[in-house]
Amino acid sequence: MSGFEARNNGGSIPTAADNKVLADFEPPKKPKRNKFAFACAILASLASILLGYDIGVMSGAIVFIKDDLKISDVQVEIVVGILNLYCLIGAYVAGRTSDWVGRRYTIVIAAAIFFVGAFLMGFATNYAFLMVGRFVAGIGVGFAMMIAPVYTAELAPASSRGFLTSFPEVFINIGLLLGYISNYAFSKLRPDLGWRVMLGAGAIPSVFLAIGGFSMPESPRWLIMQGRLGEAKRVLDRTSDTREEAQLRLSDIKEAAGIPQDCTDDVVQVQKQTHGEGVWRELFLHPTPAVRHVMICAVGIHFFQQAIGLDSVVLYSPRIFEKAGIKSSSQRLLATIAVGFSKTIFILVATFLLDRIGRRPLLLTSIAGVAVSLATLGLSLTIISHSDQKIPWAVGLCIAMVLTSVAVFSIGMGPIPWVYGTEIFPLRLRAQGASIGVGVNRAISGVIAMSFISLYEAITIGGAFFLYAGIATVAFFFFYTCFPETQGKTLEETEALFGKLIGWREEAKKIKRKRKMKEDNSDRSNHGHIELGNVS
Repeated sequence: MSGFEARNNGGSIPTAADNKVLADFEPPKKPKRNKFAFACAILASLASILLGYDIGVMSGAIVFIKDDLKISDVQVEIVVGILNLYCLIGAYVAGRTSDWVGRRYTIVIAAAIFFVGAFLMGFATNYAFLMVGRFVAGIGVGFAMMIAPVYTAELAPASSRGFLTSFPEVFINIGLLLGYISNYAFSKLRPDLGWRVMLGAGAIPSVFLAIGGFSMPESPRWLIMQGRLGEAKRVLDRTSDTREEAQLRLSDIKEAAGIPQDCTDDVVQVQKQTHGEGVWRELFLHPTPAVRHVMICAVGIHFFQQAIGLDSVVLYSPRIFEKAGIKSSSQRLLATIAVGFSKTIFILVATFLLDRIGRRPLLLTSIAGVAVSLATLGLSLTIISHSDQKIPWAVGLCIAMVLTSVAVFSIGMGPIPWVYGTEIFPLRLRAQGASIGVGVNRAISGVIAMSFISLYEAITIGGAFFLYAGIATVAFFFFYTCFPETQGKTLEETEALFGKLIGWREEAKKIKRKRKMKEDNSDRSNHGHIELGNVS
């Protein structure tokens, strides 16, 4: 007997000498997060700082702009909210641009446009000049908001797609916090100079974004749609958790792009349509049941993210705190910084929960929390407005509900529309579909921002928040009924979930069964490596 074999009826049973083989059957270790994909997601998500900074800085700057330029409340509403409507143009153009020049160069274009807009706003001498700056900056923000989640979703591995695709919302909140801090820091300057410095400082993050854009790889899905398989394979190898996952992702994208699986050329000819041709027809005129379901979910989640009125809380928080009884402008600006910290901390918590808990549980918990906190905020403001004396507990409750509403919003309703609204679109429709979602998002945000003062003057400030709470309640039932879970699924598996607006749960069970069968087959294949020794 040689080595450490034990013989049994002429057969040899592997023992110590085969420990290396037997070790292969230990449960595989969970792969570490891909650091390269992580870095790329951070760079792409810098684009979202542009919107966050503008929202945050405008909430404080508008106090000084109103006094300096002598504008009315209606003009205040317009200058605050109009950027969101200008975003519609930017988002629409960005969808076509990203299919034409690629995802990363679209990010660079977004940075350049916003830089010009921030420069113009900083040097505005009157209301008309300021509105020109808002127009240019709005186009840049529209570009940024459309392209950042698309690029990140297409680059990220399935195991951390929710984590990485939530980064744009994280950076919106970081930008928001920076805007609030900028308000407080520059409020000590001469009033006619302070607001100009606040707005002009927005050009700084756009410079870093442009530099980062040139150092990022192109989206592998866009490269394959251009027939550049060799480049796409290299990017997938660097952004996937394992080589096997890179091969699987490559295979899935080739199938979606209509490229034969046995094609291994670095460059292939791909049948191309003129940019946008047929896409709008498939999305709106002749959608399949699956595309219709996707469109309802994508448009619905972006609509409700803004319709529940959290932008009013963020943009007009100094006014809300004034209504609550905080009269000092310095104290109101400090209180807004607390709002920024609350949003930023909880959005960071959400990024780590998206791929662990899933989209649906976070989304439903978040929207329920928003409904309760806004209703309570409305109640506290109503009590304060109907009292001749200051009621400390109502003031405290009001401040607590402002902080609570932005916190629970950030756990789910903040990041999930950007994750979910990107990953559910088929590859051929993703860029244009995402631009529609961003368009709806910005349009509703603009309406909310440009109507809040008029709304609370018409139905009281407490009534405005009761209305928003009612919309949040409707949103809860919509999400519960129509939204499948996409956690941990490949983008191609996600496509298969859609088609039955209410009966999607049955398809989810089928996908789960298929996955289990594949895992069982893989286990049997691995066990097939156990062999008896040679007969002596």
